[in-house]
This record gives sequence, C-alpha cells and structure tokens, in this order.
Amino acid sequence: MLKVMRVLILGAGFAGSYVARLLGKRAPELDVTLVDPRNYMLYTPLLPEAASGTVEPRHAVVPVRVMCPKARLLLGRATAVDLERRTVTVQPVEGDPFEEGFDTLVVALGAIARTAPVPGLVEHGVGFKTIAEAIHLRNHVLQQLELASTIDDPAERRRRLTFVFVGGGYAGVEAMAELEDLVRDASRHYPMLRNVPRRWILADAADHILNDLRGRLGEYAAEQLEQRGFDLRLSTVVSAVDETGVELSDGERVPTATLVWTAGVRPNPLVAGLGLPLDERGRIVVDGYLKAKDRVWALGDSAAVPNAADGGAPDPPTCQHALRQARALARNIAAVSRGRQPRTYHYRMLGQAATLGRHKGVFEALGTFRFRGFPGWWLTRTYHLYQLPLLSRRTRVVSDWTVGLFFRRDVVELGSLGRPEPLEPPARR
Repeated sequence: MLKVMRVLILGAGFAGSYVARLLGKRAPELDVTLVDPRNYMLYTPLLPEAASGTVEPRHAVVPVRVMCPKARLLLGRATAVDLERRTVTVQPVEGDPFEEGFDTLVVALGAIARTAPVPGLVEHGVGFKTIAEAIHLRNHVLQQLELASTIDDPAERRRRLTFVFVGGGYAGVEAMAELEDLVRDASRHYPMLRNVPRRWILADAADHILNDLRGRLGEYAAEQLEQRGFDLRLSTVVSAVDETGVELSDGERVPTATLVWTAGVRPNPLVAGLGLPLDERGRIVVDGYLKAKDRVWALGDSAAVPNAADGGAPDPPTCQHALRQARALARNIAAVSRGRQPRTYHYRMLGQAATLGRHKGVFEALGTFRFRGFPGWWLTRTYHLYQLPLLSRRTRVVSDWTVGLFFRRDVVELGSLGRPEPLEPPARR
C-alpha cells in the first residue's frame, strides 16, 4: 500500500488556507493539516468596511473548516521545527505542546504590523491588521463622539474629534476614508457637535499616497481626499506619541486621542525560529518553485517569493499575489507527489484598486485600463467580491451592501461584545 503524503501547513491566513483548499481539489489523496490559533481566514480587503459598519465583521472572515473541508485543522502555534525528524512542535490553544509529523511542510505564517521606535507608539497607537483591531477602532472612534458630546471645553472637544493615521498605503487610505464616512453618518445624532470641526490627518514618509498608483489615478485619489478635508502630511513621520497627542517631524504637535498605525508589515516573528534561510527583511528565502529547503515550501507575506514575470523581484505583500502564489504552490506540491516536475512561479499583476469612501474609488487593470469615481469604486468592490471564497460569504456581503443602499449606517458601539460582565456574588440571606 502506498503511503499517503502528509502536508503540514503552518498558518491559515490568506495564503495557507488557499493552499489547503486547492490541494483538496487538485490532490484529494494527500493528507493535509493546517496549524493556526484561529479557525477563520480574514479577507483583509474588507477590513475597512468591517470597521466602518458597511460590512458585518463576521462576513469579512471565512471559516477554515468550511473553506478547506478536506483538511484537518489544529488550533495552536508552531513553536519549533525539526527538519531532520520531520516534526513540528505545536502549542495548542489549551493543553500541553505536542509534535506533528510531516512529509511536506508549507510555511505561510503571514505578517504582523511593522512598528517604528517612536516613543509612546506601542502604548497609545492602534493597529489595523486584524478583525479585532478593526472592531476596536470602530468602538474607539464612536466613543470619541460620545465623549466629545459630554465635554464643554472646546479644546478638548477638538482633540477628541481629531484622528491621525500613519501610513499612506491602501490600508491607511481606505480605513481613514471609511471611518470618516462612519463619523459623518453618526454625527447627525450629535447636534451639539454640529459646529465642532472634525480633523483627519494622514501622515506618510513618502511624497505620495498609494505607492503603486502613481500618475493620474494617484493624483485623483489625493485630490479626492483633500477635497473631503483630509490633511495629507507627506514626507512627514510621527516622532513621539503620548496620551494627549502626537508630535510630527515637521515640528507640529497635534492634540488627539486617536493614532492609527498602518505603516507597513513585517514577517511573523515565528519565522525566525524555524531554522530556515532568511533575507535581510526576515522573510524566508525560496526559489522560483517556492521551495525553501528539501520538502519545505513557503509563500505569502512571510516569504521572499521571486516572480519570473517581474525579473525575479520578490512579490509585494498583497492578497492578489498571495492567491497566485497559493495556486502555483498547490500545483507544484500536487505535481511532486505524483512524480512530476514543478513549474516556476510566474504571475503578471492584474492591477490595483482602492476605495475612497462615498461611492468613489480608483481601479487599474493590466496597466492600461483606468477607472475612477463611481466606476472605480464599483469595479473595486466587484473584484473583491469575486476573490472572496465561498458563495455563502459572497451572498452575505452583497446583502450587507444592498441593505446599505436603503438604510442608514448602523452606528452602535460594540465595545461590550466579547467581554461579559462578571457574575455577581449571591446575595446574603
């Protein structure tokens, strides 16, 4: 009897989940196991809309067991890899660590927010990388409206209604635009704040926003944000943060209670302890087939994947590239398991897209076709919907969008969810 090849995938994010899903379709004879502390895959392009309430937060995540029905899921973290014995030490969510064997190992641990050595940043900044951070940011922003409505001091009111975002990439721009929509819609319930100015500042070290959308679309995006009153501080970084405000490198101190950090990502720290070759950025070095070592493959944000279509330059950390890498890797693993040769990863980027709030966006396809305004917004949403796995999730998201066309945005704060009140002691008789 032939031995079934065991494929162990570390990380059930966008890249890892898709590898498991595609292997289940292309090579169902393989024994596939996923290791991740969460039982869902976050579809990050919907994170800004989940934060603003346009999309129900549960609809921005996909259950791994449904997405990958032929894979086994282990809830835990990989803490060590023994390549000689072909085992991975897994620390489960609860209980003692155990070893899981493999014949083929796939590392798809993803990335975390990249912070800078800015005094006070860790203590007072808010990230925007996970669904928990998105919900927290929504709660925080709505709470600032509540607090501002009860404060008589004009300066403190302005501080509460000043929001600073650091990072002019897609995450920062889309999050800021969506949350400004949320605050604008919620403000109708606060007549006492009608004449209080709201200030939105976007700081970035680069001299432009949306790095991959230079030219007319990039200029259009900047113009739209400025027309809405956003203060774009380009070639500017945050030098210090405290509980009352932030200091910018141009010398201005901005009183604020909200600092959102979206300035890039770095590989998951767990990658450094796996004993695999790393580049100067801490990413796993792989060849053109996405292989790091014998029987070890890597992809996604935690790997430096050379793209033959781009002269061998590593792919950027985007969902678009992670999906194409997953397709290539699943094909190669299936081929190797059947005694065939793998194929070099080759992908030419389809385009770039971003929503700018208020039914406006920018969309570029194949470097030739460019759309902006409502067509750009509609095409961006359509593309994200197409990439979202599972018909059930697509239907739920479309339902959220449809409801949003006829009803006003829900502005309830969800701060108490997940934190139930403690049980009270029994009354004494």
